[in-house]
Amino acid sequence: MKVHAGSPIDVVRGPRCHHGEGPVWDDAAQRLLWVDLTAGDVHALDLGRDVVETVRLGREVGIAVPRKDGGLALAVREGFIALDDGRETVLATPLDARPNLRMNDGACDPAGRFWAGSMAYDERPGAGSLYRLDTNGQLATMLEDVTISNGLAWDREARWMYYIDSATGGLDRFRYEVETGEICERRRLIDFPAALGQPDGLAVDGEGCLWVAMFDGWQVRRHGPDGRLLRVIDVPVQRPTSCAFGGEGLDRLFVTTSRFGLDATALAEQPLAGALLVSDVGVGGLATPAYGD
Repeated sequence: MKVHAGSPIDVVRGPRCHHGEGPVWDDAAQRLLWVDLTAGDVHALDLGRDVVETVRLGREVGIAVPRKDGGLALAVREGFIALDDGRETVLATPLDARPNLRMNDGACDPAGRFWAGSMAYDERPGAGSLYRLDTNGQLATMLEDVTISNGLAWDREARWMYYIDSATGGLDRFRYEVETGEICERRRLIDFPAALGQPDGLAVDGEGCLWVAMFDGWQVRRHGPDGRLLRVIDVPVQRPTSCAFGGEGLDRLFVTTSRFGLDATALAEQPLAGALLVSDVGVGGLATPAYGD
């Protein structure tokens, strides 16, 4: 079976990020959200008007998700905040007294809870955790001994949660309980050879397949729900970071990318590093839940 089948890659209007991350489709507003993690910027692309708006936070931001009652919820350096018209409201600060750590990637689960994980600035093994912010504002620590907490996604039927701790080189699957938000029965679903780079962010499509951005791997990979490799999409940059389905029909795959850590030679060879990319991959995605009841 041929799996190395590319698709045309286009560059989306918007800034070149230092470390682009966390693409999320805001269906209610018909816009794509993504962040420049190290710069502390939150970008929003209105596809209909072809306009990008940016909010500058002045500190690291790992992910921004829409809120059901308006505005955004974000995982920032110290924890979780709400953002409304530029005004910040603290939701939870698990890292407030731990300046050697920062929040990283996250996502909302099918019930509207906001999950995001942490990591050490020096990527010290086991220093991070995975948190769940419930819709009532209560915070729970779901996993400990995490190194680089990254991609999170759920299947359409809300039976499984998929999770990447990049430093482990793999993607894990958990049994997920939608009513309580509890997870159990962790098992390794996919091991990625080190030569492919590190698994980073991920998305689930309408057929239940997993799309994984490979940092330092120049590609996004599609795997079946059983872990089997189905397809490889080459991208013109070394460091794709995450991916998300968006657009009116959720039929376009958006890919964030990074310039972080690349030297002058690498940057000259990769003029699109840090750009937001998009491709029509022939399959649609799932609607992105917003945070809240």
